[in-house]
Amino acid sequence: MAKLLLVEDDQELRERLVEWFTIEGHTVESTDTGEDALQLLKAFNFDIVVLDWGLPAMLGVEVCQTYRREGGQTPIIFLTGKGDIPSREAGLDSGADDYLVKPFDVRELSARVRSLLRRPKGLLPTDLSIKGLTLTLETRVAQGNGKSVHLMPKQCALLEYLMRHPNRPFGAKALLDAVWPSDTEASEDTVRTCMKTLRRQLSSLGKDDLIKTVLGSGYLIENK
Repeated sequence: MAKLLLVEDDQELRERLVEWFTIEGHTVESTDTGEDALQLLKAFNFDIVVLDWGLPAMLGVEVCQTYRREGGQTPIIFLTGKGDIPSREAGLDSGADDYLVKPFDVRELSARVRSLLRRPKGLLPTDLSIKGLTLTLETRVAQGNGKSVHLMPKQCALLEYLMRHPNRPFGAKALLDAVWPSDTEASEDTVRTCMKTLRRQLSSLGKDDLIKTVLGSGYLIENK
């Protein structure tokens, strides 16, 4: 699972893609302007950006160029009706990592997203293991001590985030920014409630102490 930024001014397509990627277990932030996209990229961390070329006011290629010029490293996939070779060259030369011509099958876009997520910075695994607990992201199943539980999407996302960043404490605010969209009505209390239910699930696997609370710092998983 990943946190995606979708930038698309076609409302119908945007809503369809948000629904698709949410069902796949991703956290999706969406906007319809390049200006908003750059603000979101400055304020939050994303794993991948799906960016429409033909945005109003500020074209997607300008967004990409600006973001790369300011040091942004998040992978970017262009969506565009421009299928000619010069346009493809311009898109990739602006700093994009992939290019998909409209109309497209959403399954192909989904496959391209998965492909980019597997690229280094370091070949993100679909199974994570730490201290005898294995998390299978595709099915959202956690296993330990010969038992398994199926996690809800946000429970799985919280656990995944902590497992990918071991030995680092994260407060409720940091986890809210990492796992929930910025326009969510969720709060830090939502994070704490979700953490409580996640710990209950882990307890059923005999992993009561996997997620520790560091007073004044937040939650962490140690891997030493």
